[in-house]
This record gives sequence, structure tokens and C-alpha cells, in this order.
Amino acid sequence: MKEIEFAKKINSLGGTAYLVGGAVRDKFRGVTAHDKDYCITGVDDKTFAENFPNALKFGKAFPVYSVTIDGKNCEVALARTEKKVGAGYRGFKVNFNSAVTIEQDLYRRDTTINAMAVDILREELIDPFGGQKDILEKKIRAVSEHFTEDPVRALRAARQAAQFDFEITADTLQAMQLCAFELKNEPGERIFSELENALKTDKPSIFFRNLERAGILEITFPEIAHLIGKTQPVEFHPEGDAYEHTLKIVDEVATVNSKPVIRFAALAHDFGKGTTPQKMLPHHYQHDKRGLAVLQEMSDRIHLPTDWKKIAEFVISEHMRAPVLTRLGKIVDFLIKLHNSKISVEDFNDIINFDNHGLPLYLANAKIILNEILKVNGRMAPPEKRGAEIGEWIRSERIKVLRNKFLMFPETE
Repeated sequence: MKEIEFAKKINSLGGTAYLVGGAVRDKFRGVTAHDKDYCITGVDDKTFAENFPNALKFGKAFPVYSVTIDGKNCEVALARTEKKVGAGYRGFKVNFNSAVTIEQDLYRRDTTINAMAVDILREELIDPFGGQKDILEKKIRAVSEHFTEDPVRALRAARQAAQFDFEITADTLQAMQLCAFELKNEPGERIFSELENALKTDKPSIFFRNLERAGILEITFPEIAHLIGKTQPVEFHPEGDAYEHTLKIVDEVATVNSKPVIRFAALAHDFGKGTTPQKMLPHHYQHDKRGLAVLQEMSDRIHLPTDWKKIAEFVISEHMRAPVLTRLGKIVDFLIKLHNSKISVEDFNDIINFDNHGLPLYLANAKIILNEILKVNGRMAPPEKRGAEIGEWIRSERIKVLRNKFLMFPETE
């Protein structure tokens, strides 16, 4: 079904079909939208279901349908209003009868740039809250008092600022701060979802800086907030404290690596510095070990995916040691450990390169070296070797390969 055919069918039922959300926003940003969402007015749930029997219905609190439009599965929702009656994102009474207008539906949305609609048949823009103007002025602005009713909207506003490189208005920052109390009790999965989306942006630091400006970084991501004021040796970190260093590294990694999980590992690499005793500053001895405990606390709270946790653990544990290895046996041991980890050589190097201001020769050539040393395996061991002796022989032979084939490593153990 073509979009225009869909709109005409809704019109024949006495309703109106609108394009809403990101597709409208992106049109005025001059960007091609990946997905399209629709909102319909003047048609009740029963009538819609009867006339679109192939549409897949989902959503418990209110009906949303998946309809194939222009060859893609698109979300179609009935216009609705919401009334806050309880705590959290589930504490709403929803009304989605056919009398709800598009303006009422837009009023409950988060920010003005997401509160626009286009009447498909009339090709008319519905923009009661100045979303188009805010796009032109690069502003993130809350639509109404409803913003604070779902506390995760505070994180979404910060993420939108990072996603579009827009500025959050002062009144919206205040509204974000009002979300603090309920944010403490939000499900960890919702917090993680916003974190993941923020890490997909070109400059994730904007997300965290806006949470800090709104006074809610400590509540949402205390691991990052605790880095503020943790001074570092200026000769190694002229950018400032551990907070500034961390945001710098995650932004730099984002320029070369698009994977959110790797950007998260970059974000987490110095978590341990947030627990450094004040009397130890500006040094952070054993922050790699302390960082693992901080990561565990974060994972317990927001339920990190297993791979995210494993990769961050590896980077936290090894980011200090890997750049300074010189003994051939230690290099071989580490490369095998890296090979067997959840993170690739390339992804690990993306983080170390920025954190260490360059790569040691063995890491820069890690893939080539691994290709050679992994050719040595237990099947090649002398027949008289048994048990642990085979492992010792493999390690010894791999060291010989490193020494003999790569002239940049003439050292011996």
C-alpha cells in the first residue's frame, strides 16, 4: 500500500492520517528519515482493526499497529492523550478515542522538534509548538508540563542535543532537573537504552555534559559524575580532570569507531579514577583494579549486556599495562589474551591509540604477529612433551617466532 492510498483509506473512514515524529523533524533538517511513523485521528480502534485486517497490533496500554506502507513496516498509532496517575513511565491513564485531535496528541510529546505532524492528503504542516523554528535555531525545548511526567525524557533531551548538536533551553534544563526524583526508580533497562542511543551519536560527550548541567548526572551515571574533580598529572593529561579526559577519549574514539559497545568501553576505561582517595591525587594507583568494581555496580544497576561488560572489563584491566609491555613473553601472553577476548585487535587499538597518544609497535602490528604465532600449536610439540609441558613448549616457540620474524623486537626475556 502506498502512503497516499493509506491516507485516502483513513479519510474514507472519516479520519485523517498524519506523518509524525522523526520523519517530519528530519524533513526540516534536510535529512532522509530511515523510518516513518503515522498518527490517525477520527477513527476508533475497532474500525481501524476491521479495515486493516493484516495489520499487526501491539502495545498493552494503547493500540499501535504495524502496517506495510511503501514496502516498509511502519508504526501507526491512534491519537491519544495521557494523564499522570502514578509513578514512573507506567503511571499513565491513556485515552485514545476517535475524538482526540492531532494537537492534543502532539501536546503530550517530549520536545518541540518531535511534536510536528504533516496532514498527508493536504500536505499541511501542523506545528503548534514551534518545532520548525526550534530546528532552525538548533534548540531542544520541552513541549509542555507533560515533559516531567516521564523522567526518562530528561535523558532523551540530552541525547537529542548530542544527536543533532542542538542546545537545550534553560527552561528545559530546569524541567530535566525536576525528573531527578523519579529517575532514581526508573528500570535500569530504560536508562541503558538511552545510554546506548547517546553512544551512537557523533559526540557522546554532549549527552553527559547536559545531564551534568541539569544536575542529574550523579543520579543517572554516578560512575561518570564521580570523575569530576579527580585531578591527574598535568604532564600526561593537560585536558584536565578524569571527567574531561574520559569525555575527550570517548569523543575521539567515536570519530573512528561506530560501535556503541566500543565507545562504552572507552567511556569506562578510567571508571576507577572516580574512587581514588583525595590524598592520592593527582595519581591514581591501581585505578584499573578499582574500575572493575565500579563497572560491576553499574552493570547491576542498569543491566549491561554481557558483551558490553566483558569488553569493558578487558579494557579497564589492560589499558594501563598493554602500552608498556617490552618483554617478549609478556607480549605473547597479552596478544593471546587479546585474541581470546570479546574485543577485536582493531577495536582495542582504537581506544589505546587515543588514551596512550599512540600505539606501541607490537600493538600496531598485532594482527600480523598473531597470524604468525598462532601457527604454533600443540600438534607440533615434540612427542615426549606431556601435559603442562606442551603449553610451555608452545609459549617458548611463539616467543622465538616473535624474536626471529619481527626485527623490531630483538629483546629477550
